[in-house]
Amino acid sequence: MANVPHRSVNHPGTLTPLEPDRPSPQPLSHSPSVVPSPTPPRYPQAPPSFRPDHMHSPNLLSPSNAIRTGSPIPRMSTPPGPPVFNTPVKPAAVPFRTSPATPQPMGYSSATASSLPVSTPSYYSNGSSTGSQRDLPDVVRMEEPIAADSPYVLFSANKVLRQKKLANVASLGFGAIVSAGREISPGPQIIQRDPHRCLHCGAYSNPYTSILIGSGQWQCVICEKMNGSKGEYVAMSKDELRNYPELSLPLVDYVQTGNRRPGFVPASDSRTSAPVVLVIDECLDEPHLQHLQSSLHAFVDSLPQTTRLGIVVYGRTVSIYDFSEESVASADVISGAKSPSAESMKSLIYGTGVYLSPMHASLKVAHEIFSSLRPYTLNVPEASRDRCLGTAVEAALAIIQGPSAEMSRGVVRRAGGNSRIIVCAGGPVTYGPGSVPHSMSHPNYPYMEKTAIKWMETLGREAHRHNTVVDILCAGTCPLRVPVLQPLAKTSGGVLVLHDDFGEAFGVDLQRAATRAAGSHGLLEVRCSDDIRITQVIGPGEEAYSETYETFKSDPAVCIQMLSVEETQSFSISMENKRDIQGDHVFFQFAFHYSDVYQADVSRVITFKLPTVDSVSAYLQSVVDEAAAVLISKRTLLIAKSQKDAVDMRATVDERIKDIPLKFGSQVPKSKLYSFPKELSCLPELLFHLRRGPLLGNIIGSEDERSVLRNLFLNASFDLSLRMVAPRCLMHQEGGTFEELPAYDLSMQSDKAVILDHGTDVFIWLGAELSADEVKSAAVLAACRTLAEELTEFRFPAPRILAFKEGSSQARYFVCRLIPAHKDPPYEQEARFPQVRRLTAEQRRKLKSSFIEFDEESFCEWMRSLRVVPPEPR
Repeated sequence: MANVPHRSVNHPGTLTPLEPDRPSPQPLSHSPSVVPSPTPPRYPQAPPSFRPDHMHSPNLLSPSNAIRTGSPIPRMSTPPGPPVFNTPVKPAAVPFRTSPATPQPMGYSSATASSLPVSTPSYYSNGSSTGSQRDLPDVVRMEEPIAADSPYVLFSANKVLRQKKLANVASLGFGAIVSAGREISPGPQIIQRDPHRCLHCGAYSNPYTSILIGSGQWQCVICEKMNGSKGEYVAMSKDELRNYPELSLPLVDYVQTGNRRPGFVPASDSRTSAPVVLVIDECLDEPHLQHLQSSLHAFVDSLPQTTRLGIVVYGRTVSIYDFSEESVASADVISGAKSPSAESMKSLIYGTGVYLSPMHASLKVAHEIFSSLRPYTLNVPEASRDRCLGTAVEAALAIIQGPSAEMSRGVVRRAGGNSRIIVCAGGPVTYGPGSVPHSMSHPNYPYMEKTAIKWMETLGREAHRHNTVVDILCAGTCPLRVPVLQPLAKTSGGVLVLHDDFGEAFGVDLQRAATRAAGSHGLLEVRCSDDIRITQVIGPGEEAYSETYETFKSDPAVCIQMLSVEETQSFSISMENKRDIQGDHVFFQFAFHYSDVYQADVSRVITFKLPTVDSVSAYLQSVVDEAAAVLISKRTLLIAKSQKDAVDMRATVDERIKDIPLKFGSQVPKSKLYSFPKELSCLPELLFHLRRGPLLGNIIGSEDERSVLRNLFLNASFDLSLRMVAPRCLMHQEGGTFEELPAYDLSMQSDKAVILDHGTDVFIWLGAELSADEVKSAAVLAACRTLAEELTEFRFPAPRILAFKEGSSQARYFVCRLIPAHKDPPYEQEARFPQVRRLTAEQRRKLKSSFIEFDEESFCEWMRSLRVVPPEPR
C-alpha cells in the first residue's frame, strides 16, 4: 500500500496506519537491541546496540509430532477429565514467578505513557494542520511478516465469520490447536532482551503493530492502547523497523539464559544431566521378567553418558539400589507399608550410598542390578500380589531431591529440564499408601479407591512442584486399576501407557520417555481481539492462579499452567463471537513461558491476524477439515468418560452431521434430503471414523484401555490426534513405492500389502496371493516395516507395529478399522476409491467375493440414513 499523508487523529488511542510525505529525517543515533545470529555455545550473544543490516527468514522447524500447516509434517478406568476453562482469570498484582523467565513490562516514564505526546499537533479531515509538516511523527504499521504461518498453531478456519449467529453454530464451531513446539533453534527469531509489552493488557509488540516512528510509541493490536518503547522503536523508516525480529516475524523466542541467575553454575551438558529414576515392579512371572530385563539392558545402553540414573525396585518392600558397590548389586531396603519418614530418608541419603550416578560410572553396575532381578516365587495370583508403588515413587522423589545433586563450594549445580521417574508396572497398587484392595468385590472398595485416587493426585502434584515428571509404563494381562494410577501421571505432567508385554514396544517407549525434551514451569497465555471469547481449553494443564503469573491493568488473557512442556502435546482452544464483528480482521496472540532443557527461560510469542468475512461460502472454503475434526473430536471425547457416554456421543456425532447442512448447506430439490456443504467434503468422513473407531466405537473392550486412550488423545499433538481419529492407509506398489489411499476395505486386495497407521497402532496386512510367494512377501514386509518405523520414529508413546496375513485371526484388528465401502454401488466406489478403476473385471470380482457380509453401514449408507447427501470427494 502506498504511503499517503496522515489526515486525522480521532483520539490519542487510535492511529491511522499512514506515513506522511516529507523529507527523510536525519539519521538517528539510537539503535535497537537485536541479536540476529547465534554464537556458541547455545544461544545468541550480541551487544545490545548491534543492528543488523539484513534479516533472514526465521528458522521455524516443523515438529515431527506437533502442529502442521498445509502439507503433512514428517513426523487409559476413567480419570478426571482435562480442565475446562470458561472464564478468564481475574487479574492480580502478583508476578508469575521470581525467575527471569517471565518478561516484565518496560518501566516507561511519563514521557512514554499510553497516549500520544503532548506536542503532537492536531489534524483535521481537510488535511490542514496547526503545526508544521516537519513536526509530524510518522505512523507505520508493521503488517508484512516474513512468514505468515506457524507450525505450532492451527486454526479450524483461516477466516472468521462476522455474523455471531452463524459463527457460533455449535455443530461446527471455531478454535485453534496450539503446541509449544520444538526446542528453540538458533536464528533471527531469538531475542535476548526484555520484550515490549502493553501496559494495559500485557500483549506483545508484533508484526501487525502500528508505530509512531518519530517517538517510538506503538499501538497494541489487542486493546488498541498506546505504549512507549523507551525510544527503541524510533526509526527513519519501516524498513529500519523490520530489523527488529518481533516486528517482522510472526514467531519469536525471548530467551534469558541461566547466567543471569545469582549462584547458578551451568552444567556442561545440562540437557542430559537431569536424573532418571527407574521404579521397577518385582512381582513378575518369569516370562514377563525376561522381556523386562531385555528392555532394561537396552535402555541403559541407549542413555547418554552424562545421564544420572537411579534404580528403585518395589514389591512388599522398597529396595533403593546403591551404585557405590562396583561388583555386586547392593540395595537399602525400607518398608512399603507406609510413607518413608523424613528422618529415615535423611539418614539414608546422607549415608555412604550413591543412589544417583552418571552412566559413564555406573553402566556396569546397572546391568548387574537388572540381571540380579528374580521372578515372583509365591503361589499368589498376579492381581493379589503386594505392590507398594506409592512408597516407591516417594523414595524416588527423595533421592532426586537429596544431596546426590552435585555440590561445589556450596553452590548447587542445577540439572537441566525435568527430572523423570519412569515406573515399570505389571499390576495394581495393593499395599501401602495409595493402594486399593486386591478384589473389587471388597465391601469398602469404592471408598478406598476414592482415597487412593486423592493420595496419588497429591503425590503427583508434589512431584510436579519439584520439577519431576512421573511416567507409568504398564504391561501384561493383570488388571491395573487405571483410575488409581492415572492421577499420579497426569498431575505430574507425565503419561500412563498400556502395553501387551514388556517387549519391543515397551522398550522403545522406555527410551523415548527418558530422552524426550521437556520444559518446566510452563504457562500459556492466550489473548485475542475483544470480539472473540475463549469458551473452553482442553489439554495437559489447569487454570493458573493469578498469584503465579504477571497481570496487567485490563488483561483479557486466559492463562493455563502447563503440567509439562513437550512437543508431543497440544491444547485445543474453542472460541466464539461475542457480537457481530464490524472490523476487517481479528488478532490472536499465544505466549508460552517455560524453562527449557538447557535451563534458559523462554517466552515464545506467536501472533496471528485472521480476516473477517460476511460470505458463508468464503468462510467454509477457509475451513481446515482436519483441524475442525480434531477440535470436534476432543470436545466429544471430553464428555465420553465411560462406555455408556461413548454410545451417547456417537448419537451426538450423528446430530452434528445433520445440523451442519441445515445451517450451512441446502435442501435437495423435491426431496427431504439436505446436501452437505461441498466445501467441507472431508469432515463427515473423518467424523465417521471417529464414531466407529477405538475412541467411540466398540473396537476396544477393556475399560482401562479405553480410559488410557482417551486421556492420551485429549493431550496429544495435532498429528497424533488426527491419526487416532482417522487412520492413514498406504498400499505397497511394484518398485517399492507406496500409494496413499482412503482407509476403505477396498484396499484389501489379495496381491497387495497395506499399512494402516492408526496413531497408537500400526498394522501391516499382507494379501493371501502375495503371502504365497515367500521371497517376495518377505521383501515387501521388510519395506512396509521400515516405512512404519520411519513414520513413527519420533512418536510418543511408540505405537504397536503388528503384521499379519489375510484371513488370520489378528487381521480382524485391521479390518474393523476400515470403512466397508464394498457395500456401495460401483460408481460410488470409483468416485471415493479411484484405485479400483485400475483393476480388471476379474480382479474386481475376486475382490468383491473376498468380503464377508455383515450389518455395519458404509459411509454413504450412514450419511443417507441421516437424510444427508454425502459431499463429492475432492
